[in-house]
Amino acid sequence: MKLQYLEFEKPIKELDQAIAELGGIQDSVELTPELKKLVAKRESTIKKIHAKLNRWQRVQLARHPSRPYSLDYIHLWSPDFLELHGDRLFADDHAVITGLGDLESIPVVYIAQQKGRNTKDNLYRNFGMMRPEGYRKALRVMKLAEKFHRPVVTLIDTIGAYPGIGAEERGQGEAIARNLLEMARLKTPIISVVIGEGASGGALGIGVCDRLLMLENTWFSVISPEGCASILWRDAAKAPVAAEALKLIPRDLEAQGICDRIIPEPPGGAHRNPGIAAQQLRTVLIEEIRTLQEQDSASYLDRRIERYQKLGAFA
Repeated sequence: MKLQYLEFEKPIKELDQAIAELGGIQDSVELTPELKKLVAKRESTIKKIHAKLNRWQRVQLARHPSRPYSLDYIHLWSPDFLELHGDRLFADDHAVITGLGDLESIPVVYIAQQKGRNTKDNLYRNFGMMRPEGYRKALRVMKLAEKFHRPVVTLIDTIGAYPGIGAEERGQGEAIARNLLEMARLKTPIISVVIGEGASGGALGIGVCDRLLMLENTWFSVISPEGCASILWRDAAKAPVAAEALKLIPRDLEAQGICDRIIPEPPGGAHRNPGIAAQQLRTVLIEEIRTLQEQDSASYLDRRIERYQKLGAFA
């Protein structure tokens, strides 16, 4: 897939093009002095640009069209992944992937929001926006995880729950609320990872957890910057201002106790080296799961109550 560039990545694009014109980087071929100079300049340019990113630019990186999606990670981590379909009530929601797999030697259950790479895939995946049947499918599989003592790994990447009339008629609000209740008392470890966007109840419906992890260039908030700007200023173009006010990126949420751990991405973002991004996240997940498994399984509810009571700032 051809790498796409954001507006602030133009200096990197120019260097990438210059490197490509000289033959690019090949494992079996030693770099010429000119290529080495360009590669070094590109690396320093990437570091310089990404050291000064504002909140809106990180939101754009979270939406990067080349960024790895949930299935990219799952297939790299668990070649034996077995997908489970349907909520046993209405339909199978393709915006959420559920299934079983082994993460190294740990049997886990995956609940993951999935976007599409092109128009056809996005229509199939509903742009990663879950419907009521998606939340009910997720809950059904979480209950399986509890029954067979498997940790639950949820991958969050959505602009929100689907706001369509049909979804409301089928109980969108109730389905999300039911998940919040049931996940809070689920008797198995839950680790949630924000791998891209995490907006509103659409994200929270699979985001109640023992540990919330966030990749470096992601965001998690009650509303998207555009939605916030439309409400406050009646102008979605003020999204960059809203992003600053919402304080929605990992370092902001870590300071408030919402995010438990920030996972660094490869230089330039996860889209520049998905393999390394997946490996780094996999290592952290295994470490977090093993730590949770060592704790008393009877105290999950108490620990979650304690965790959520401490969130936010109080005067």
